[in-house]
Amino acid sequence: MDVVIIGGGQAGLAMGFALKQHNISFIILDENDETGAAWKKRYDSLRLFTPRNYSQLHNFPFEGDPNGFPHKDEVVSYLQKFKSVNNLPVIYNQKVINLSKESNQKFRIVTQNQCYTACYVVVATGAFHHPFIPPIYDDSIPFMIHASDYQNPQQVPKGDVLIVGAGNTGTQIAAELSGTHEVTLSKSKSIRRIPQRIAGKSLFWWLETLGVSRVKPDSLAGKFIQKRDPIIGDDYETVKKHVEVVSRVEVIKDGTATFQDSPSKNIKSIIWATGYHNNYSWFDIKGVLNDRGRPIHKFGVTNVQGLFFLGLSWQNKRSSALIYGVSDDANTITEKITGGK
Repeated sequence: MDVVIIGGGQAGLAMGFALKQHNISFIILDENDETGAAWKKRYDSLRLFTPRNYSQLHNFPFEGDPNGFPHKDEVVSYLQKFKSVNNLPVIYNQKVINLSKESNQKFRIVTQNQCYTACYVVVATGAFHHPFIPPIYDDSIPFMIHASDYQNPQQVPKGDVLIVGAGNTGTQIAAELSGTHEVTLSKSKSIRRIPQRIAGKSLFWWLETLGVSRVKPDSLAGKFIQKRDPIIGDDYETVKKHVEVVSRVEVIKDGTATFQDSPSKNIKSIIWATGYHNNYSWFDIKGVLNDRGRPIHKFGVTNVQGLFFLGLSWQNKRSSALIYGVSDDANTITEKITGGK
């Protein structure tokens, strides 16, 4: 086998498509039992903030109004169709538990029930893999979940609820819950909001036209944007009207949340919208991860010959972790594998 792709989400599928255009033999290992499984698990009302014409892999058409915003179920159907139409070889229920490099310089990929070897490996597990909850709480809260486990308002006990994290996900959930609950939203920095449409055009049309979506992570513009990424859409307008916004949570103890610059509150329910960390404990190759367990790479290319990452936030540009942005990065990695041929 020439290439093993680890991860069968949009990044893995985009990588498989790019390799197929060059007749490179590959397989895609997916720990789930079907394509799009990760999207199925997201909360019921989720819609992308990218319109359909900016939610495509390799220009594969997304059915429906190109300027409309697809529901998560549409994304599942789209990915399944992309996989099927392009006949991509995905092997399901293959959770990788060990990745090593043998003396003959080939990679050895071990799953729970199989072993594979390859000349190249692309780790396409993406940017949103393992839910992260900061260790600032005790066990006194009756109901506590990560945003990745949130489904709908009926799931959350009646009364007050604290949402920790005011990014796009936290803001969307706060806006939805504000119709049924008393919601407090904890932010760690100033919230900046930008609409999904400006002067009749999609925000992402403007980002592409002005080159913002293509700025490099190590450029001055890239560094500036990474520190100031705004909330996208109208949910924050709802939050401002119906949600109490407070400062960063410092500690939660004995049912009380203490904030940096806001009065303490008694808490019974918490939703942690605090993002994700990737867990690469299954790596058995030195020099790939830094002391914080994060990939060492340049635009997805590691210092280990033949090993690549795909789908990371800001991997190559601002849009790298978005559905439409991962295709260009997949093409770039394919060029590295083929030597530009």
